Amino acid sequence: MSPLTNIYVFACVFTFKLGNNIQPTVGNEFIANYSSSLLTNVPKNIPVHTQVLDVSHNRISEISISEFISLSNLQVLNLSHNLITVLDFKVFVFNENLEYLDLSHNNILKVYCLTLAYLRHLDLSFNNFTALPICQEFGNMFHLQYLGLSATMIRRSDFNNIKHLQLHTVFLTLGNFSLYEPQSLTTLNTRSLYIAFEATQNFSFPLLYDGMSTSENLKIVNLIYTLSYKDFPSPPLMLLKKIKSTALMLDTVDLQWTIILQIFLLIWYSPVEHLTVRNLTFWGPLGELTEYEFLPLLSSLEQLISLDGSMKALTLEHVRNKIYYFNQEVLYRQFSEMNIASLTIYDAYMPHMLCPSRTSSFQYLNFSHNALTDELFQNCGTLIDLKLLILQRNKFESLLKVSFMTSHMKSLKYLDMSNNLLHHDGADVQCQWAESLTELDLSSNQLADAVFECLPVNIKKLDLQNNQISSVPKGMADLKSLEELNLASNRLADLPGCSGFTSLRFLNTEMNSILTPSADFFQSCPRVRELQTGHNPFKCSCELQDFIRLEKQSGGKLFGWPAAYVCEYPEGLRGTELKDFHLSELACNTVLLLVTALLLTLVLVAIVAFLCIYLDVPWYVRMTWQWTQTKRRAWHNHPKEQETVLQFHAFISYSEHDSLWVKNELIPNLEKGEGCVQLCQHERNFIPGKSIVENIINCIEKSYKSIFVLSPNFVQSEWCHYELYFAHHKLFSENSNNLILILLEPIPPYVIPARYHKLKALMAKRTYLEWPKERGKRALFWANLRAAININLPVSIETNEEQSDVTSSTS
Repeated sequence: MSPLTNIYVFACVFTFKLGNNIQPTVGNEFIANYSSSLLTNVPKNIPVHTQVLDVSHNRISEISISEFISLSNLQVLNLSHNLITVLDFKVFVFNENLEYLDLSHNNILKVYCLTLAYLRHLDLSFNNFTALPICQEFGNMFHLQYLGLSATMIRRSDFNNIKHLQLHTVFLTLGNFSLYEPQSLTTLNTRSLYIAFEATQNFSFPLLYDGMSTSENLKIVNLIYTLSYKDFPSPPLMLLKKIKSTALMLDTVDLQWTIILQIFLLIWYSPVEHLTVRNLTFWGPLGELTEYEFLPLLSSLEQLISLDGSMKALTLEHVRNKIYYFNQEVLYRQFSEMNIASLTIYDAYMPHMLCPSRTSSFQYLNFSHNALTDELFQNCGTLIDLKLLILQRNKFESLLKVSFMTSHMKSLKYLDMSNNLLHHDGADVQCQWAESLTELDLSSNQLADAVFECLPVNIKKLDLQNNQISSVPKGMADLKSLEELNLASNRLADLPGCSGFTSLRFLNTEMNSILTPSADFFQSCPRVRELQTGHNPFKCSCELQDFIRLEKQSGGKLFGWPAAYVCEYPEGLRGTELKDFHLSELACNTVLLLVTALLLTLVLVAIVAFLCIYLDVPWYVRMTWQWTQTKRRAWHNHPKEQETVLQFHAFISYSEHDSLWVKNELIPNLEKGEGCVQLCQHERNFIPGKSIVENIINCIEKSYKSIFVLSPNFVQSEWCHYELYFAHHKLFSENSNNLILILLEPIPPYVIPARYHKLKALMAKRTYLEWPKERGKRALFWANLRAAININLPVSIETNEEQSDVTSSTS
């Protein structure tokens, strides 16, 4: 393909769907693409600097000089797949730089010629010409390399005008073909000749014979002949001396078996080195030849293929056999005995192939897409020169037998066994591979972990893609020469180590079940230059952080990073690229997390302990417990007497150091005179046998008020604190205002212990009575105190009975 053709192909990449406003698709400022735009005329607004113009696949029926006159820089023009009927080369008279012109797939019937001096590529194929449209002016196009033509007949004089041109390629489309004058093609001087014949017509074999005598490379499409073998025109006797072709391709061949043998005999004797036959269908019956006619033909073929010829490579693709009674072994024998370097039989439903009877010259064998089984080439020692063997898409099952098949192939370097049914479950018999084998493709089979005990020891490149491998067992495989390993699309849960692959440089583990790849992979595999492990269901967690850091340290060894490395789990992170996934060091370092949690716990415990000590929490807990226990005992002992009856006006709480003031001042002044106050004092009212705490609680509950005599001595007394706590508890539990504070002596704030925060709070929020030092003010003090206590106590049954007894005794 010329550089100019490359420019055109590049231009065609820029496609654009045009609407009502016709605008070109511009890949750069020199390319305009109007293809598939439903145009009926060449657009008028094409940029003048355009070098590549594509108006193919439209409905243009005619072109004029005015449409191209301004495009002086035009080099490539594609007008194919339109409706043009007349071509006048004068249209391009002002396009002096035009080198590539494609007018194929139109309806052109007539051509008016003009020399386009710089034209290199001219395609007029798939048009409606009757005779070849080769003008005298074509002979002046000395730069012409590619010429595409179409016609329904070819005469010997048609190519006279261009016989002096050194063409690279001539392409002929021959539809509704009616006439070919022998020797017509031989006038051409071209390196490659392509002939597309009409598929519905019987092929004109002189085209084949003359084509082989014309060009080095010959390709013919639609070689179909449905007439009798007796009508088949045999090749001329002098043809072999004229054949120039070294590469021959026949595409879509449908012939009788006997005709195929005739053509093959011709080709084998010729200088053809590479023969390719695609879409081959051979049929019979053989009955048109008598047995005496057919057997000599087959015998000649057998003798022929054993001789040294020019042929080096034979390729048969998509072969179909319509002969129902046919001894295929004869055919297999002919193929196996061929003295050629390369043989390809692709998609031919071939169930078997024989081992050559003598040392074979085969270096390349491709039997893909057939029905071959494990019996192929068993105990075959004649393929000693074979280097490449391709057996993909067959019916092989045993990897052990495949290894035995290669054991005698001393030169084998490459083996492709992909897309078969291979499995290996382990066996007592050891696999025996060719020692020369360095590349092995076992992809798309049914192989499991045991495959690693049946591999060639000198293998360098191994493909195990799309199997059922879940792990690489350690110690099972010792492949010291292995450099490339493909384990994509298996069941791996982690990256394999390199203990058995000391030379590994490339590893592919894409599309497996790897959640968290090992972060120490490159440490265990120091020679690996590229790791391809994307498209796995990565679990984005702390364990993956080390692998992400590995990418930064690897220096670009992770292939496909970052697009192929995406979180699959957890659900909330699905679709996040690994490069965007981050967790803090604290969240992922278990030791650091435990130490931090322990420190926080210790600090919290220390704070709680400090607060407990500072606020005397244990003391309050103990008091609350004692209060609860006292109430519980009282409930169990006297459940019917739980309604508390007030017996005293006030309970007095004071320090022993202040007892003289209480006994000499407080009690006498409150209990004497009218409206005497009944006071509860621990010395006379505590019940023997009960605990002090229980007595304190009972006295407080049976008293309407609680009088606290405050002094520096009070705050130093533990029992006074108990009494204050229980009285304060009653204050909140009964929602009553039952506390009376008497400040006997001033109490400096620093004297009050920190744990007496209730006392501090009461002194700050409640009004207290201060004992006056001046005697003149004491009367008011007592009056206020009496007023604070003033309440009528209910008369209990016991009190009435006592009074009755006193009355009786008095009486």
